Amino acid sequence: MDEKTTKENLRDIQNEPDLRNIGIDKVGVKDVRYPIVVLDKAKERQHTVASFNMYVYLPHHFKGTHMSRFVEILNEYSGEITVENLPSILSAMKERFEASTAHLEVAFPYFIEKAAPVSGFKGLMEYECRLLGSFGEVEDYIVEVKVPVTTLCPCSKEISDRGAHNQRGTVTVGVRFKGFLWIEDIISVVEASASSPVFSLLKRADEKYVTEQAYDNPRFVEDILREVAIKLKDLDGVKWARIEAENHESIHNHSAYGYLEMDYTDDSKE
Repeated sequence: MDEKTTKENLRDIQNEPDLRNIGIDKVGVKDVRYPIVVLDKAKERQHTVASFNMYVYLPHHFKGTHMSRFVEILNEYSGEITVENLPSILSAMKERFEASTAHLEVAFPYFIEKAAPVSGFKGLMEYECRLLGSFGEVEDYIVEVKVPVTTLCPCSKEISDRGAHNQRGTVTVGVRFKGFLWIEDIISVVEASASSPVFSLLKRADEKYVTEQAYDNPRFVEDILREVAIKLKDLDGVKWARIEAENHESIHNHSAYGYLEMDYTDDSKE
């Protein structure tokens, strides 16, 4: 190595002082792709690829942060990155950067083998998931799942002589919980709250079944929000939830949308 490029001779601008006296809440890296392992209720473990966003708090007296250290931390956990050790990764970030707060966002696809309701033919359904973690004076973790559903309009069913309009909807649920919670259980709650689940593979008999199931269970976005909120209360360990429902309307040039937060530690909230 050339004498001018030795570590001792390379000026570290990031460690130099900044005189503007402004701290930065989050600074770090985004969209780092890395393999992870997720617990699978049916098959024990599922390997998938996640997109990581990693941030720390930057004190006012530092000019910048060392971005390479974020990737170094992931490399140290190579082959061992799971939902269970995310607190360890956050702790390592906090320690390595000498930061008061560390933040981690992990987005990944999760696949479930799902059988059609009549024929039993199986296909893989993909669900978008995120893990959100913050480690400062307190630790905070949220698991978020986006679930596609079918909805049928109650008003359309009531006023129409023939049929009713239905559409694909998406329900996004983020929960704080104590202990352990299966992703599959959150998905089951959402699908049971919609007009009908969505499947990757349907034969004619299945198509008839889900169409009639949706007709028998009309849902506004408001209905879905309330049904999910009630059913989440029955899952062990759920302390708080945010629920978003969006219907991608089939006869309107807009979507119908609703949002709800529930604190399950406060029994007085209705």
